[in-house]
Amino acid sequence: MLLFGAQIIISVLLIAVILLQMQGSGLSSAFGGGGEFYRSRRSLEKVFVWATVLLGSLFGLLSIALLLPR
Repeated sequence: MLLFGAQIIISVLLIAVILLQMQGSGLSSAFGGGGEFYRSRRSLEKVFVWATVLLGSLFGLLSIALLLPR
């Protein structure tokens, strides 16, 4: 039961981090209207990237753990 609760919490956090990352990016760059110059990632964007990787890994490990027979 504890694993189910942890997986739900991690999935909600993962969705929130992904949505926060996507804020500010639109479809204009997909159709050639981006026109942005190369710039380095700011510290907050780096934190979102690492949080996404960490939460995605935890979600995958919990999913595998829930598949194992008890």
